[in-house]
Amino acid sequence: MNLKNKVAVITGGASGLGEATLKRFVSHGVKCAIFDLNDERGNSLAEELGNDVVYYNVDVTSETNVEDAVNQTVAKFGAIHINCNYAGIGHGEKTVGKEHQPHALETYKRVVDINLIGTFNVLRLCAAQMTKQEPLDDDGNRGVILNTASVAGQEGQIGQAAYAATKGAIIGSTICLARDLAQHGIRVNTIVPGLIHTPLFDELPENVYQSLESSVLNPQRLGKPEEIAHLAQYLVENDYMNGECVRLDGGIRMQAR
Repeated sequence: MNLKNKVAVITGGASGLGEATLKRFVSHGVKCAIFDLNDERGNSLAEELGNDVVYYNVDVTSETNVEDAVNQTVAKFGAIHINCNYAGIGHGEKTVGKEHQPHALETYKRVVDINLIGTFNVLRLCAAQMTKQEPLDDDGNRGVILNTASVAGQEGQIGQAAYAATKGAIIGSTICLARDLAQHGIRVNTIVPGLIHTPLFDELPENVYQSLESSVLNPQRLGKPEEIAHLAQYLVENDYMNGECVRLDGGIRMQAR
């Protein structure tokens, strides 16, 4: 898919991996709708990047909220061709804690609700819009969906039961989604990041940060959000990439802790 003049919905687009993808797409002529809850940053980015970017306050777990934002995006730009799902939360909690307390069920449900159900909620509504649009080329392509998992979905660490479950589910559903949507000319791929330097890492002590860097095979550093954005661009542009989960992790293999 040629990026120029296409329309993308990017959840979590006001920070981190989503923001990096937003900026890369805009630089290649994509019109973008940011779905996020960070009003200050979302509005700032929309103002900074110009008329081809719009921000909507969206709770990805809300059916009506997402549906309204999808409709507003179509009203603004005329279509949706790309959906990148980055919105999510991390959480660390053991199945049973030191004081014999079980993992809080509400916390587990919240991680699942945002990371997994929220991703599916957005992609299903974007996909439904894509099916209404005319094909873009002779192959019948109408759109591309990119979901975001994590290496934790394959090598979850201690305390990541909830988080790893959601990311593993996204990995497992990738080929199913691609098969479901093939008849409509919609491709589905999943990015599986390793340790990527987002603002969260800036809060870590120096020794912990250096330890994380040294755990990466090569190059021994954290990944950059721009490298994830570069992969997102490739997955959209290459029409033969479908049903794939692509690790971008410097060769890391996560240990138990």
